[in-house]
Amino acid sequence: MLTLRGRAALAAGSTARWASRVTGRGAGAMIGGLVAMTLDRSILRQLGQDRRSVVVTGTNGKSTTTRMTAAALATLGPVASNSEGANMDAGLVAALASARDATLAALEVDEMHVPHVSDAVNPSVIVLLNLSRDQLDRVGEINHIERTLRAGLARHPDAVIVANCDDVLMTSAAYDSPNVVWVAAGGSWSGDSVSCPRSGEIIERNGRDWHSTGSDFKRPSPQWWFDDTHIYGPDGLTLPMALALPGAVNRGNATQAVAAAVALGASPQAAVAAVSGVDEVAGRYRTVQIGSHTARILLAKNPAGWQEALSMVDKHGAGVVISVNGQVPDGEDLSWLWDVRFEHFDDTQVVAAGERGTDLAVRLGYAGVEHSLVHDTVAAIDSCPPGHVEVIANYTAFLQLNRRIS
Repeated sequence: MLTLRGRAALAAGSTARWASRVTGRGAGAMIGGLVAMTLDRSILRQLGQDRRSVVVTGTNGKSTTTRMTAAALATLGPVASNSEGANMDAGLVAALASARDATLAALEVDEMHVPHVSDAVNPSVIVLLNLSRDQLDRVGEINHIERTLRAGLARHPDAVIVANCDDVLMTSAAYDSPNVVWVAAGGSWSGDSVSCPRSGEIIERNGRDWHSTGSDFKRPSPQWWFDDTHIYGPDGLTLPMALALPGAVNRGNATQAVAAAVALGASPQAAVAAVSGVDEVAGRYRTVQIGSHTARILLAKNPAGWQEALSMVDKHGAGVVISVNGQVPDGEDLSWLWDVRFEHFDDTQVVAAGERGTDLAVRLGYAGVEHSLVHDTVAAIDSCPPGHVEVIANYTAFLQLNRRIS
């Protein structure tokens, strides 16, 4: 039940959202949430009570996994979800306020906000995807994030933790929790977990297995895993899984989403069918017509994300456009470009684009990749021969492109 103050706060937030829309300033979800939070600091807790919630967090894959989790939970009933990716408090308030009657929620939450959001909404399930370096000027050092998550989880011993046992840092965050569902969700990026977050000793790897040389901390045995055609779960569960979204990383996201939904009582068969139907996530992965080209748009924000996005690229089309900005949401320091392996392009026509396209062009040159430089992303697409173009963009470049073509 909402308090009188809470109802007044939501009404004011709704008015602010309406004003933002009619004046053309934006969709208004964030300002509506901010106004409501300003008037009642307990509004997130009030909106989260009496719901069974799943909190999804990690450096990469939050939006996709949350979208898949919401689809799987929808087999049980109405679901509130921040499907557009506004993953801090104001966005969560807006999402929950817009679906007051939904008794289920799938919430994407920024890594550093998980502890206090969990304290507010008391989630039934917390999904831990992966941790790798991101924007250090905003997020901070990843071992600090792991310790913060670990402390936050300790306050919620009744929650089911769906954790990626292929990720050393997320395994460490979940390791002491009493109710963990381990998922082999994959993770090709290991550059940020060469040492044990608990002992500081070296992490040794043998295929998918890993262990700390200085303690008994090691990769747990998974209860859920996947391959190119199927998903596997407890008690011998085996189901075919054909996703609309590309890449092994999304098969891992889907497996964690299914595990989370099953933990709340969903049928595994229905959950797999639901996640398989997800074909777009807030404009990501969609294919659009731009002039004489079809263009599939991928988003990448950090070295691990770029590595996964590059693995999905069709290198046999008319070209690949890589667009990079360096605004505050992207991180103004683009030295991370040197951590990404661009060397795998052979005969593909590559175009460097974006406000920081020159920085990218230098990196491509050192990688031995033949390329051209066209700063405007749409013009870069137009510079390719007619046909299909793959476009990979970082955060603000992605948003700018979507605004121009929508």
